[in-house]
Amino acid sequence: MLDPTDVRTLFDACPDVVYFTKDRHGRYTAGNRTLLQRLGLDDENGLIGKDPRELFPAPLGASYWAQDRRVLASGQPLLDELERHLFPNHAHGWCLTRKLPLREGGREGGRVVGLIGISRDLPKTPHASGVAQRMRAVIDHVHANHGETLRIAALAGMARLSVAQFERQFVRVMQLTPRAWVTSVRLDAAMRALEEGDDSVAAIAQACGFADQSAFARTFRKHVGLTPTAYRASRQ
Repeated sequence: MLDPTDVRTLFDACPDVVYFTKDRHGRYTAGNRTLLQRLGLDDENGLIGKDPRELFPAPLGASYWAQDRRVLASGQPLLDELERHLFPNHAHGWCLTRKLPLREGGREGGRVVGLIGISRDLPKTPHASGVAQRMRAVIDHVHANHGETLRIAALAGMARLSVAQFERQFVRVMQLTPRAWVTSVRLDAAMRALEEGDDSVAAIAQACGFADQSAFARTFRKHVGLTPTAYRASRQ
């Protein structure tokens, strides 16, 4: 069985994956090279013993901290959570995160003593392949029309695929379901609008394709970690 050092060495070879472990207080006990690079750290000495609020810019740090506390308090895993992350050039992008509780002695039902997790980057555009080329028109259409009603059946038709085929192939190419990816595009547009303009939250919700302001606020808080209003204030 691999020990934690071996696991970290394995993930050091994966530049699109962040790997970490934390203690029961949510403080880092290990992290791979990708995590250190994205935080601008030379080695783990600047990581170990700190929690995300001390290392990541707001609102990311507070969001990760709250997420950790839920896993540690409940003992329940977090599986494939779509969330914002810090990329190598310090730009923001999307990733899928998994966090699992670590239990004393490795026993099921044992006391939670920490957590282990990975965050995997999601591609912004499909890699060159026959399947990916079919998706390009869909991706361009969603980016250009994210404020409109976007039905999965219609997107599948653009790719000349059945809905089932489209969903399978989309996940293979983009590593995310079509619905979740459309949500990420809409949230990206909403964040730009909140940062760069002065339109009301309700107007931004409508322009970005959300059913109403309440649905927008719930979705935004779930994936970004702040309400739209708080996010705007944090970026001023």
